[in-house]
Amino acid sequence: MYIAKVIGNVVSTKKDDSLIGSKLMILKVVHADSSHDVIVAVDLVGSGVDDYVLVSCGSAARQTFINQKIPVDAAIVGIIDNFNEGMIKDGTGY
Repeated sequence: MYIAKVIGNVVSTKKDDSLIGSKLMILKVVHADSSHDVIVAVDLVGSGVDDYVLVSCGSAARQTFINQKIPVDAAIVGIIDNFNEGMIKDGTGY
């Protein structure tokens, strides 16, 4: 699981049928050891731009759906109310 900041959204008129109705958000991962910098995730909790969120990736993200064959690699599973921001330097890592 990762901490990320929502920096935007994706509008897609053509996508896999299983993603119709899903809100796609652009995230900046703030973990220093993350291999990803910016990712797109399905929003399951109604987050908005500038929210810090919890992101589940890989097969753990797909387990949040009834159909686990959905083409999703990242899902926003929580909105963070508060965390120790001193652990994050300039929003880019530890």
